[in-house]
Amino acid sequence: NGTAVIQGFGNVGAVTAHGLAYKNGMKIIALSDVSGAYHNDHGIDVRAAARHALTHGDLKGFDGAESIPAEDLLTLPCDVLVPAAVSGVIHRENAGKIRCRLLAEGANGPTTVEAAKILFKRWDELFVIPDILCNAGGVIVSYFEWIQSLQSYFWNETEVADRLFRALEQSFNAMIKRAKEEKIPHRLAALAIGVERVMQARKDRGLFP
Repeated sequence: NGTAVIQGFGNVGAVTAHGLAYKNGMKIIALSDVSGAYHNDHGIDVRAAARHALTHGDLKGFDGAESIPAEDLLTLPCDVLVPAAVSGVIHRENAGKIRCRLLAEGANGPTTVEAAKILFKRWDELFVIPDILCNAGGVIVSYFEWIQSLQSYFWNETEVADRLFRALEQSFNAMIKRAKEEKIPHRLAALAIGVERVMQARKDRGLFP
């Protein structure tokens, strides 16, 4: 069911790795954390990696994969690449070497402005889900928590997950539609929609909401 490379093995990266491996049946061929990058073409046992990181504090010494240079992680051939660590890791020098089919930006700002332009030129071979949409789940659920607290009426986990899925699905579809209609990058489409929604909300609420 495809291969995935994930940069970062913290709150975002580890959960993503578990989801892709055990819910979607993908083979996780590379992981990284602060200690370095680790690769196994046959697939990494994500649960074993998580146990090692929990016991030792990081992935250093994990025997389920071979250590590779950290800079090589992002250019490994794969179906899904998830930069879920720090900003600016995809830049002008390596954007043309990215060899994934889907780039899902789990971190904030993992792609520089120059790199984004390069990736857009490769739109026919590389699909980008920009950070403003890809990692919005945490903020959306925080909003859900705020709403529930105001109402003193609480949803169960299934209800929260369903509402989150619908919100992200609607935003994803709107981004794709806008990008196709105006022939613009997904990132620009998502940003434009976001700005317009905020402007409309301010207009609807008036000067003193």
